[in-house]
Amino acid sequence: MGGKLSVDENVHVVVVGGGFGGIAAAKQLKCHGVPYTLIDIRDAFHHNPGALRASVESGFAKKTFISFRETFKENFKQGKVVDIDLEKQNVVLDSGEVVHFSHLILATGSTGPFPGKFNEPVSMESAIQMYEDLVKKIQEASRIVLVGGGSAGVEMAGEIKTDYPDKEVILIHSKIALADIELLPSVRQGVKEILVKKGVQLELGQKVTNLKELVTNETKNDQKVLTDKGLEFNADMVICCTGIKINSSAYENSFKDAIVKNGALMVNKHLQVEGMENIYAIGDCADVKEPKMAYHAGLHGAVAVDNIINTLKEKPLKVYNPGALTMLLSLGRDDGIGQLYGFHAGKFIVTLAKSKDLMVWKSWKEMDQAIPNVWSKETCPRFCPAGNRTQISCLRSHITTR
Repeated sequence: MGGKLSVDENVHVVVVGGGFGGIAAAKQLKCHGVPYTLIDIRDAFHHNPGALRASVESGFAKKTFISFRETFKENFKQGKVVDIDLEKQNVVLDSGEVVHFSHLILATGSTGPFPGKFNEPVSMESAIQMYEDLVKKIQEASRIVLVGGGSAGVEMAGEIKTDYPDKEVILIHSKIALADIELLPSVRQGVKEILVKKGVQLELGQKVTNLKELVTNETKNDQKVLTDKGLEFNADMVICCTGIKINSSAYENSFKDAIVKNGALMVNKHLQVEGMENIYAIGDCADVKEPKMAYHAGLHGAVAVDNIINTLKEKPLKVYNPGALTMLLSLGRDDGIGQLYGFHAGKFIVTLAKSKDLMVWKSWKEMDQAIPNVWSKETCPRFCPAGNRTQISCLRSHITTR
């Protein structure tokens, strides 16, 4: 990543948002020795790709939350950004505290319903417990309705049917094709075939009309789920996998002229917010013509920091060029499908690259921390091919059979 950079006392980069883009930017600033502050409403980074497995597999949630303070020390500040004073170059927190910046990186991400997204300003321990509570509720439910068949919906269906093949899972989606529109037709068709093979009941081309009246993420018998096609489904659990929105609350008052319809910020080819040389937008909140993905957010973060450093060194700025689409869909730890640099990727590649552990190791490595050991004899034998009852024999079995 390069050596330490000598900067004057006026340089201070503020990164708003500790998602994939935010931690990539903060980590690079740390490595270069550039003064910075990372701000997030939570006390821990959330490895969001693991959220759905954390909803099904007890113990997995602990792998998906990583303390900011352990990695970034005094450079991390917990709080909610409520305004940005462009004239004074200050970020204003809900506590009233003001943080001055010479350069600003906005990495505010997106919001959506739990469990696919986690946006609550609670402690890491409380967040983990919320997922553990959901695991128990899913275990109690026998008939689960999933609303939405995008990436979150299909992955949730795959996780539930992998661990609980006898549960009845109904997925209702407003479109005929599943998953993201950017994917190849063969990939989207493959998603459908995998879910059908797993026993998921697909109800496509229809919308749920009474979602606001339903109790979600709770076990409640005989809920009536209604669709615009006149169909009715009984459920004892409803999980919403729709409603992802750009999180623009931190900047909506200050950047009105730079915000597009969906709440993202207009950026130039260097990821600078239009008309502002010292302010960058990365990840979901940047209006870049590519799917909103963790992988892309990390790339954005690296480019933004490189360009801040290049500005300080009076060097030419880097251009961010969206590449060919890479999107891997995990449909349970034993299956998956996707696209790798624009080409169809099958079960073997996706399972090896993502599905087995949802790449949690990568975030722990990025955060310079050791992944916790969450093995327990109560949970591991359910998934262990040999059904071993001790940790050592279980690990040996996993090494030789996976």
